[in-house]
Amino acid sequence: MSIFPPFTLLEASRWQDYELLDSGNGLKLERFGRYAFVRPESQAMWSRALPQSEWENAHGVFIPTGEESGGHWKLRKKVDEQWVMSYPLTPTPLPGGEGQGVRDLRFKVMTTPGRHLGVFPEVAPHWDFMAEPIQKAGPRPNILNLFGYTGLATLAAAAAGASVTHVDASKKSVSWARENQELSGLSDRPIRWIVEDALKYVQREAKRGVKYDGVILDPPKFGRGPKGEVWEVYKSLPNLLNEIRKCLSDRPLFVIVTVYAVRSSAIHIAQALDEMMNKYKGTLDSGELVTREKSANRLLSQAVYARWSK
Repeated sequence: MSIFPPFTLLEASRWQDYELLDSGNGLKLERFGRYAFVRPESQAMWSRALPQSEWENAHGVFIPTGEESGGHWKLRKKVDEQWVMSYPLTPTPLPGGEGQGVRDLRFKVMTTPGRHLGVFPEVAPHWDFMAEPIQKAGPRPNILNLFGYTGLATLAAAAAGASVTHVDASKKSVSWARENQELSGLSDRPIRWIVEDALKYVQREAKRGVKYDGVILDPPKFGRGPKGEVWEVYKSLPNLLNEIRKCLSDRPLFVIVTVYAVRSSAIHIAQALDEMMNKYKGTLDSGELVTREKSANRLLSQAVYARWSK
C-alpha cells in the first residue's frame, strides 16, 4: 500500500427504529424501538445538549461494574422482556432474478447482563455495502461471518443472495441469531450456524480446502471460545487474518474488519488487512463507524474499521 487509503466516517443514516438522542459526560441516551436507555460511552467527552429531565425519562440505565461490559441494568419503567426492531434493506432480486427479496431485517432485542441489547446500530453501513457485490457475483457467493453475534450481518448477506456460514463461540448468541432468521423471513436461505472458536474453525476450513468469496470479521477486544480458547485482539487478530487468507477464493468480493473498544487506529487495521490482501487487486478503505446525534447533530465515534473490496 504505497498511499494510505481514504479515511471515511461511515454513518448509519437509514435507521428508523434506532436513534442516538443525546450524549455527553461519558454517557449516551439512545432509543431502541419504543424504549430509551442510558449507557456508558467513554467517547462522549462533551456536555449534554438535552435537559436532565429528558435523561431521567429513560426507561433504563446500565450501571457498569468495571472497564469491560460487566454491570447491571436499573430499569425505571416497565420494559418488555424482549421486543422486535427492524432495519430497512433495499429490495433486491432473488438469485435467478425471480421476485423481490426481503425488505426489512427483523430481530429481537432485549436488555442483557452486558451493556448491549443484541444490535450494534452503527455497523449497518457494512450491511448495505455487502449487498451490491453479492448481487453482482452471481448465484450464491460463499460468505463467512466470524464472531457473528446475533446474526444481523449474516442475515443481510443472505437477504442479498449469499450462502453464509455464521461462526460464534456463544451458543446463546447463535440461538438468538437463528430466531432473528425466522423473524426476518429468511428461513429458506442457506445459512450454516456454527458454535466454534473462530481461529480453530478457519484453520479447519483451510485444511479442508474450503474457499470463501467474502469475509465479515467483528472480533471482540477479549473473549473465550467454547472450550476456553483465549482471544486477545492485539495478539490474535494477525494470526487469524493469515489463516483467513488461506480460505479466500481466487476472486474474493470483500473482507470487512470492525474493531471495538481498543486503543488502536483505523490505520493499524487497514495496514493489517492490506498485508493480508496484497496478492489481490482491489480497493481498501478505512475509518470510523459513527452515529449522528439527534439533539446537537454531533458525531459519536463507535468503532474503527477497514474493508477491502474487489
